[in-house]
Amino acid sequence: MTKLAAKTPKTYKITKNTIFYIIFLVAWAGLSTIAGQLIASFIMTLLLGEQVHQPFWMAIYQFLAYSLALLSIIFVPPKLADILHREHKLPAHITEELKTNRSELGLQDLPTFVDIGLAPVAYIIYGILANLAINLMRIFPWFNSEQTQDVGFSYFNTGLNKLFTVITLVFIAPIAEELIMRGWLYGKIRKKTPTIIAILLVSLLFATLHGQWNVGISVFILSIILCGLREITGTIYSGILLHILVNGISFYVLSSGLMGL
Repeated sequence: MTKLAAKTPKTYKITKNTIFYIIFLVAWAGLSTIAGQLIASFIMTLLLGEQVHQPFWMAIYQFLAYSLALLSIIFVPPKLADILHREHKLPAHITEELKTNRSELGLQDLPTFVDIGLAPVAYIIYGILANLAINLMRIFPWFNSEQTQDVGFSYFNTGLNKLFTVITLVFIAPIAEELIMRGWLYGKIRKKTPTIIAILLVSLLFATLHGQWNVGISVFILSIILCGLREITGTIYSGILLHILVNGISFYVLSSGLMGL
């Protein structure tokens, strides 16, 4: 099993070009994710109207949105760099750096028992740290820890609707988000910066995309742990399992009426 942490320590030289490159990576990941949602929403609303809010169609919408985002993130940057190389003399090595392989995505090996075992341990750590952070934030009067997250699903009352919701929130979203954030983005940034910078940049973007203070703080903590799992194992499999655990337990709590997300 590949161990990122076992690699020989690398000296990083942060130049102006490196900073611009990292800004591009972060911006591209964020904008592609948002654009995927907007394009999928436009297509699905155009075809289905209000029916798009039903769980089955929401599952299709989320799958389409994440698929568009992943296609844009993985395949478009090297094509753009190649065009700029031919038309505007952009250095050829930029095109090569923007190409993506399985190792960068964290998919170079198969899942192991270590991946499986680390996920529940990491969930306990996440639960402790996230609750601690949210309780600390309660000292600020503007912080609403009880604000619920609109996950786009409003029908939990039948078994079939629950099934489509579970497929989307518990499986599609975690797998896609790990491929984008702890896979592509972290894999790219980690080659150019020290670990802590890569973790903070990925986690800040991940938190920002969730759009709410209370949710953002929780997923910021979650992302730090997910990046840590990527460092420990060298792959994103344990992170995917942890993300599935977090979303699955949150969905169970929400659908059981115990509390909001």
